[in-house]
Amino acid sequence: MIKTTITSVILLMVTSSQLLCQVDAAAKRYIRLGSLQSHFTAYGSERAWNNTYYEGLIWPAQYPEQDNAVIKRYWIACEDFDDPSGRNWEHYGVYVTANTEGIGVFPMELKQSTRFMPPSVYVDGNDLKAIFNSDIDTLNTDQIPDRIVTNVVNTSMGLTMTRTVYAFSQQYHDNYFIKFFTYTNTGNTDWDAEIELDAPLNGVRIGWGTRYSLGREAAYVIGDGQSWGKHSWVSRRGEDYALHYTDPITLDAPIVDWLRCGFSWAGQTSKNAYDNVGGPDIGKKGRLTSPHHAGSVVLHVDRNAADATDDISQPTFLGWHAGDTYPNIGDLRPRDAIAMTQLYSMLSGNPHGGDGNGGTNRYWDDIVASITDPYDPWTYHNDGGGTNVMMTYGPFDLAPGESVTIVEAEAVNGIDRQTCEWVGERWKQAYDNPSDNGPFDLPDGGTTGDLNYFKNSWVLTGTDSILLSFSRAKRNFDSGFGIPQPPQPPASFTVESGGDRIFLSWLPSPSESNEADFSGYRIFRAIGKPDTTYSEIFACGAGTDNPELVYHYDDTSPIRGQSYYYYIVAFNDGSNNNTQMNPHGELHSAILLTRTTQAAYLQRPPGETLDAVRVVPNPYNIKNRQLQYIGEPNKLMFLDLPPYCTLRIFTERGDLINTIEHTDGSGDEAWDLVTESNQIVVSGIYLLHVETPEGESTYEKFIVIR
Repeated sequence: MIKTTITSVILLMVTSSQLLCQVDAAAKRYIRLGSLQSHFTAYGSERAWNNTYYEGLIWPAQYPEQDNAVIKRYWIACEDFDDPSGRNWEHYGVYVTANTEGIGVFPMELKQSTRFMPPSVYVDGNDLKAIFNSDIDTLNTDQIPDRIVTNVVNTSMGLTMTRTVYAFSQQYHDNYFIKFFTYTNTGNTDWDAEIELDAPLNGVRIGWGTRYSLGREAAYVIGDGQSWGKHSWVSRRGEDYALHYTDPITLDAPIVDWLRCGFSWAGQTSKNAYDNVGGPDIGKKGRLTSPHHAGSVVLHVDRNAADATDDISQPTFLGWHAGDTYPNIGDLRPRDAIAMTQLYSMLSGNPHGGDGNGGTNRYWDDIVASITDPYDPWTYHNDGGGTNVMMTYGPFDLAPGESVTIVEAEAVNGIDRQTCEWVGERWKQAYDNPSDNGPFDLPDGGTTGDLNYFKNSWVLTGTDSILLSFSRAKRNFDSGFGIPQPPQPPASFTVESGGDRIFLSWLPSPSESNEADFSGYRIFRAIGKPDTTYSEIFACGAGTDNPELVYHYDDTSPIRGQSYYYYIVAFNDGSNNNTQMNPHGELHSAILLTRTTQAAYLQRPPGETLDAVRVVPNPYNIKNRQLQYIGEPNKLMFLDLPPYCTLRIFTERGDLINTIEHTDGSGDEAWDLVTESNQIVVSGIYLLHVETPEGESTYEKFIVIR
């Protein structure tokens, strides 16, 4: 099944190559499906900087600022190469980056196909998913992965890369991407269809160094350059892969350390006087902002163009490398020949700049004395760019038309948000109270009196978490993508605010009519914000109260003034989930496909007179903000308003600080205590002026205590 999958990818590339045309290197396709979401760029690699922050590899995607990507530096090289002008190069290389578009790389195709169309999600008439419609190019109900991103890139070497990225929505397999890289000697060195070269490519080497921020939110907390991974640690596994590659991975022992993989997490910076492993938010309650472990596992490497069996001796180099230390091969002119040779040496397994800048050892494991060792990884190699997970492959000899394929899976995993909150808050409590010596509960069931040992023990369980993700990716790949499938989500999900309830309705999942194990639907709700814990509020079976093929549920328990968020999943009975791929039991559709990000409210009818207008709470006291509107600490409600009116908010001395047009016909309007100049209001007495279209008006006084 594995060979069949690899062969089909090669055939796809060969049969479609003549239909390709120039694509802007900056073009992107986003996979927004499971708990790991990211974009993929037309030139075949990703520099995550979007001119504001480092974007991509978002996990867990249900929370904000969880980006983990920084950059993937990617090169190809060969030896004894004759370019189209007839010049012979002892070594020739290409840096696959947007900066070499039109010089070294020529993007030809970028598209995304989906196995099923994502559902429409509406809140009070607004289509929340419409802005993502451009993510999808084609529907292919016959594909096995839920999403496939394909991009094709010609290079000035005449080596064409087809990268195919597979993503899955099944809950145990939604935090990794499986990536096929197929390299074909097409001889095409530019954008047009003309073939410029017709000669073998000798000693082809391919490699990349990938750097992670672990993650964007944590970079603000840790500081000192961690936004670009300056203090990221790297480790690896799989030194004895050749002794174990035929060993089965089972549910009883799903975590193995013999897979060929490298991964990264955020380490200590010497700029912080406290132990910042895990990124405890020391200025707030202590929640851990950096549980992330990110990296890649090697799933397959062709032996050569004639033998597609896995070469268990590959990769050539698997380990770590200094982040910004690499040969500058310039704009591929003769003056760059020396750097080309240096690049070839680096891809052959020799760290650029010497052994102090890279190695195939486990790095962190070999340097630190304990998990509370305050060693700053940056001080080891002194590269301001931090540390890359480095993997290189080759050499391959490719005659015209021949191909080789490399398959990796990239994953992000770590402890969940609830554990981050509990561990971080317990650590912060002890940090603020030096006499607090525990005991602190450890992941293995024991206890310790060391607050940093406690915190770091939980953070570093991320190693097992990412190894588990790697093992699931391998089992999925080895089976030919035979993981048990969840049902598809409902075709649409609609939420409407109401006067005495919130109305929810949905169209059936396509799986309801054609999958015997289909069981029904579950609805979950959160209060105050979408990125928090959800509770199940409703479940029903298939066909329940469904005469018009539209399901309905009325949520009658909301409280006036609170904001509510929902998602719905379709689920099956788990009878198809009995393999060694993942834990057995019920499977459900992807949560984030239907989660609402706009609040719904219980909206009461308008007040009958202006005398009914109220401000709630009044006074507003910041000390009680957690007791007022859950998840929305800076919120006031103006209640029993006329159906349409203008609200003006003044200071006690008469300065107008905000104007709100109330236009939804209800009696409710919220204010976030922010002025029109985007400033949070200070303590004081304020006046609310309510004016109807007919010119009638009233004033209400309220107090803010901060």
